[in-house]
Amino acid sequence: MAKPDDRSNNPARLQNAIDHTLANMHEAENYLDEHADEISAADKQNIEQKNQKRQQAINGFIEEKKDEQNV
Repeated sequence: MAKPDDRSNNPARLQNAIDHTLANMHEAENYLDEHADEISAADKQNIEQKNQKRQQAINGFIEEKKDEQNV
């Protein structure tokens, strides 16, 4: 038998994802600030692209969280 669809923890789960993704973004930004002169331009660009994807993910999590709270 399938488990019942319990979405009561979705807002908390989404907030957790937002928090962890923000932490990863800040860690990457700090790394760039501290080591920008030690890493290649390609590595710097890769980190910046990852942070752009992280920001897009955060925006998606926020929208999903809004939807969950309106249900």
